[in-house]
Amino acid sequence: MNPSPETRHVTGPSALGGSGARVAIVHERFTEYGGSEAVAGELARTWPQARMFAPIVDPTAAPESAYPPWDTITGTWISRAYTATGRRSHAPLLPLVPRALRRLPLRERFDAVVVSHHAFATQAVFATDAPVIAYVHSPARWAWEPAFRAQEANSAAGRAALTALGTLARRTELAAAPQLTAVVANSHAVADRVRNWWGIPATVVNPPVRLDHFVLDPAVPREDFLLFAGRLVPYKRADLAIRIAQRAGMRLVILGGGRDRQRLESLAGPETTFLGAASDAVLVDLYRRCRALLMPGVEDFGIVPVEAMACGAPVLAVGAGGALDTVLPGLSGAHVPFGSDEEVITGFAAALRDPGTTDLDPARIRSHAQSFGPEMFRARMADVVDEVLHSTVPSPAANA
Repeated sequence: MNPSPETRHVTGPSALGGSGARVAIVHERFTEYGGSEAVAGELARTWPQARMFAPIVDPTAAPESAYPPWDTITGTWISRAYTATGRRSHAPLLPLVPRALRRLPLRERFDAVVVSHHAFATQAVFATDAPVIAYVHSPARWAWEPAFRAQEANSAAGRAALTALGTLARRTELAAAPQLTAVVANSHAVADRVRNWWGIPATVVNPPVRLDHFVLDPAVPREDFLLFAGRLVPYKRADLAIRIAQRAGMRLVILGGGRDRQRLESLAGPETTFLGAASDAVLVDLYRRCRALLMPGVEDFGIVPVEAMACGAPVLAVGAGGALDTVLPGLSGAHVPFGSDEEVITGFAAALRDPGTTDLDPARIRSHAQSFGPEMFRARMADVVDEVLHSTVPSPAANA
């Protein structure tokens, strides 16, 4: 017989917050594999018996390395609608996502619900009576920042659609925020957004980086080229990386694919090489050989720079956003003051002219990156949920 709310006790520090907790995990969509999907996978490793839910799940988009296997994740009818469209784009379906999240089957024997949020996932708070812990990659920047929204849309119709969607995202985020039991931000910059936009505090737990895949090889010499790696979308600012390399008179390798590639190729000259999407093996090789990784866009956190540092590569980053958490000037790279495009380009070029900016000890860079490993992430998230469950009595599961 289940104990009553008055007699229910937690018997140890990991009795619920660790692997024994009955946890539901909610992610927004599984239509591609990126940093937020990797975080969702580490949440699943934290609670191996957890059930995972998402409004849109496309098993065909999962790489072999995806964890958990995407065909084990519970989707909704929106997944079928996405498949029926030929998987062309999830964007037209986004207005339907909040309602699908509010109707997830979460009123089961769960001790806690952990959501992985970057636009709508916190709507799951309305589908359960259990404590809800939100891991926030960021509040929807395209909803809250007009300048960010403008650079993401390349037509009048696109801007109008994104503006309408942004209104929905702001409204739903603000409705859910007061109902959340705890909020965890992936960087101090994101915690600031949560405080400024949602009006509530957040704990910071940096996301996990697969350091076992990205390792230093002291036998590989550094070469005189710069690297940009990541999805080719406007906010990543690969266009600035191209102009920085041109200003500095250096070669640039761009690794990654995305909708912005055609525009970027029109800006580039012979100094720039586009390699498209590539395997981890190619990425590791480039991290080990490049003179430095360029990070000219403002990231919420930025897993790519930590991967590069794990391979001993220095990182030159604009001094804003997640780079303030990951890049330590003088040890693992340098911060360039944030400003206008011209100011950023000038700052990066000046930094590259200073040998002391990139001639850093690869072993010390690697040592710094190790503080962002998956084990630390899983332990800290288990602690957060454990603390919530110790302070939240009774739970819905106790009355089941």
